[in-house]
Amino acid sequence: MTDVKNRRRGATRISSKNQITIPADALRAAGLEIGERVVAHADGPGRVVLEREHDVLAEFAGAMTGAYDSTELDKLRDEWR
Repeated sequence: MTDVKNRRRGATRISSKNQITIPADALRAAGLEIGERVVAHADGPGRVVLEREHDVLAEFAGAMTGAYDSTELDKLRDEWR
């Protein structure tokens, strides 16, 4: 129990399964929220950087609005059958 009290604020340990707990203050400061996907990469000895995963689908979803008239896609789909 004394180990918990003597820990530095914001410090954590790497578990035997190579897992860590990131302090909530650090996540808030980075603007990361529950459920977001992140990518980890090394940035030199002793340094790991977490970045939001880039979602290509979300970036381009809806980008082709107006490219087809309202019946054209239905006609193309009918050709598949």
